[in-house]
Amino acid sequence: MRLPSPYSGVFRGGSTARTGPHALPLARIKKIMKRSARDGSGGDGAGARMISCEAPVVFSRACELFVAELTRAAWDATLEGRRRTVHAEDVAAAIRDTNVFDFLVDVVKAGPSDDGVNAGDGEGSVGPAVGVQGGMQGRRL
Repeated sequence: MRLPSPYSGVFRGGSTARTGPHALPLARIKKIMKRSARDGSGGDGAGARMISCEAPVVFSRACELFVAELTRAAWDATLEGRRRTVHAEDVAAAIRDTNVFDFLVDVVKAGPSDDGVNAGDGEGSVGPAVGVQGGMQGRRL
């Protein structure tokens, strides 16, 4: 009889995390993991050739929790602005005002634009971090 894996007890909607519905496609997460391991500081540059089946599940759940927490903080900023629609500046305010998101502060640019229109350099606009080249531009999701 097969023993359950350490993360097989994670339940979503009545089914296990391995077989249940995921907010993010596991194959895409695995592809990103392989690419980042190859491009990252893997020492010998070989990267990860094999990734266990549980790792993308854990990453998927972690991403869901991250997005949920960032959304909650952005919603709080939206309510402070007496609005009912979350805007990019609300996400930026959530990043600036919450210590947990300090690693994203470089992604959020500061300083309002002259014409009042958010032209990519306005307060709370979100752009590529310093030192990040290209990002996901030109890549198909």
